[in-house]
Amino acid sequence: MTRWSIESDLADIFEHTAAVWETMRGARIFMTGGTGFVGCWLLESLRYAEMRQPLDIEVTVLTRNADAFAAKAPHLASFHTFTFITGDVRDFTLKSAGFTHLIHAATDASADLNENNPLKMFDTVLTGTRTALNFAVENKIPRVLYLSSGAIYGQQPWEMERVPETWSGAPDCTNARNAYAEGKRAAEMLCAIYRTQFGLSITTARIFALLGPYISLDIHFAAGNFIRDAMAGKPVIVNGNGMPVRSYMYAGDLTTWLWHLLARGEDGAAYNVGSDEGISIRDLARVVSGTVGNGEFIVRGALEKGWNPGRYVPETKRAATELGLVKAVSLEDAIRRTAMWNGWKQ
Repeated sequence: MTRWSIESDLADIFEHTAAVWETMRGARIFMTGGTGFVGCWLLESLRYAEMRQPLDIEVTVLTRNADAFAAKAPHLASFHTFTFITGDVRDFTLKSAGFTHLIHAATDASADLNENNPLKMFDTVLTGTRTALNFAVENKIPRVLYLSSGAIYGQQPWEMERVPETWSGAPDCTNARNAYAEGKRAAEMLCAIYRTQFGLSITTARIFALLGPYISLDIHFAAGNFIRDAMAGKPVIVNGNGMPVRSYMYAGDLTTWLWHLLARGEDGAAYNVGSDEGISIRDLARVVSGTVGNGEFIVRGALEKGWNPGRYVPETKRAATELGLVKAVSLEDAIRRTAMWNGWKQ
């Protein structure tokens, strides 16, 4: 891949979501967490679609800091069908605006918050979800997409190559480091309760590891850290033993899947959203260093201290079988595009 731009990604998303836009013409979407990594991609793709065929789709985005987002992405903040309101997902108030869809995407997978303030992490996930669902009930919003996490499965057994949606594993609730995972799991139960008790139509996306423009290279995500160091001409450092296995879905594929889940996902169903191609952290370091760096990587072999020292790879047959969704972007291209967005010259 020698030529790439985010516009080419958006064109691909537009091509693969054409049927979605027709069914959502005139929609009024309320989105929480709309200024994070996932939210930016949803807004980018909707802006692109709206500019090519007017759809009259309006989005109201709840954000913690509208001014900061305007500085980060002025082309999104100023787009004429987007409205940004500042508030906390746990206790926001908003007048009814005839919303047809709710995308609840709030709560970043922040390792720092999870480690140092697990109570706030748990409360943000659970109370935020309950507040959003109450809002959906009060305003009679017909369709809800909840963005959950593959972390709800707990420790995936080594012998399980890919974890299916039917896996009944769970996080260890005696360990406060599982506040994020257990919060997401409890939030899914809230969705089930609100669907049964109040008649909400809810589909859940269980999202796994991601790569792409807008992802931070300076927080706890190994792939992002590896890309940052490789771009700087440094050896890629694996502090642990390199044995944990992850998989990485590119943001463009993620965005296509989420729009389809919002429009076509089965009511009450949960879908794994991610790549089903696992790679060890050691091999990831090798691939990143060879793709955007000088080929050097070092495995220090320290004891693994992360939240999941094992496998974290989804089975995605449900999304493929029911909705025809596939992963189109390879890991190597996902790495290159993420690096190019951050200034790397191929």
